[in-house]
Amino acid sequence: MPSRPDQLLLQPRLLIISVAILLAAGFGLTLLIFYPGVMTYDAKFVYEDIAKGTKGDWQSPVMVWLWGLIDPIAPGAASMFLLIATTFWMGFGVLSLALASRGKTSALLLPLLAMTPPALALAGIIWRDVLLATCWLLAATVAFAVSERPSPVRLTGQVLALVLVILGVLLRPNALLAAPVLTAYIVWLSRVSLRKAAILYVPAVIGLFGIVQLVYYGMLDAKRKHPLQTIMIFDLGGISHYSKENQFPVDWSESENAILLDNCYQPTQWDIYWRLEPCDFVMRKVEREKGLFGTSAISKAWVAAILHHPIAYLRHRSVFMWNFLAADNLTMWTADVEHPTKNVFSDRAAFNALVSAHDVLKPTPFLRAGSWLLACIIVCCLSWRRSAPREAAFALGVCGSATIYVLSFFAVGVASDFRYGYWAVLAAIAAGVVVISGGSKRAELPR
Repeated sequence: MPSRPDQLLLQPRLLIISVAILLAAGFGLTLLIFYPGVMTYDAKFVYEDIAKGTKGDWQSPVMVWLWGLIDPIAPGAASMFLLIATTFWMGFGVLSLALASRGKTSALLLPLLAMTPPALALAGIIWRDVLLATCWLLAATVAFAVSERPSPVRLTGQVLALVLVILGVLLRPNALLAAPVLTAYIVWLSRVSLRKAAILYVPAVIGLFGIVQLVYYGMLDAKRKHPLQTIMIFDLGGISHYSKENQFPVDWSESENAILLDNCYQPTQWDIYWRLEPCDFVMRKVEREKGLFGTSAISKAWVAAILHHPIAYLRHRSVFMWNFLAADNLTMWTADVEHPTKNVFSDRAAFNALVSAHDVLKPTPFLRAGSWLLACIIVCCLSWRRSAPREAAFALGVCGSATIYVLSFFAVGVASDFRYGYWAVLAAIAAGVVVISGGSKRAELPR
């Protein structure tokens, strides 16, 4: 019979083996369901830019560059899918193995939760929002894993984690407001200091903004396509609707004005004014006939509309945010972009099984961005009051950044897809398990 010390050493070893088996099964399941990946229209546009040799800032030019770099590995959707799936399972894998090495049986929860529809349903779909979430998950878990390692290992892990955070910002620049919180965790690890984080928050945002400008327009020479003005167009439409006055720097016909004020506005997406009938006349005139899109005329009209009608602006943004957090929005992408009337992988049993599970959960809070935002807020509160420093720092850094990221869509959101809240899903799962597994503050005092 093994001695008691031998049994104590055996438990983490068995946990690590069990976790490794679950991780391998999860990665294999992801390949079985999704390979070679589900191409979306956004992804298709990015991939076409690789062939054209052009880079614009409408979609991230960094994603164009990165995809072009890895495309020879598995041409087409497969290369980007493999990157997303690998970072997804590496993120959960690093964290679960770190917990297992300390004998935490909750490590077994992470691979299992990663295989549930709220997390897995998007893990094979090519969106930069999904890659952002998986990169930030890996960044946070690497930092957690090296937090108690010797200095050379710890510093190497921190540098890798910071690179992944910056990559996430370059993929989706609206993550600027959330990145400093995750960065603060990676820099300080187990020392939670809200005062220091608050002092460094604005300089960090400015620094990350500078990196975006340098990489986009300096290193990659991206063409400016003015994606920020899509927010302004959406806001001008919303303010026009609620103020019942045209806020666009364009004169409409009487029938167009009536449609604009009464029928066009929906708190779901700005595309209504761009490509959806009968309201596509808005961008047709603003962009193609008048040539105003991308000019200061739109910016000035936007500022004036907010200043003159702040209540209408807040109503529009509040309705949009409620729709984003609580409505039945697009979650799992299933359409074949090459044959829009058909579903992708329609003959694949594993994919259809996941779609069926997704459809069952679609009307429930499990596939609502607001539910995961609330979960992140709860995890932050619990970790602040009850968790040991190492676990509290991880939870606050991960769920704190996810909370700010989701809330930032109140000002910058132009569509309500569930994918925009995907970072909150992964953050809540990872941080929730860490909080459950960690010791209490009282338990840490004797150490």
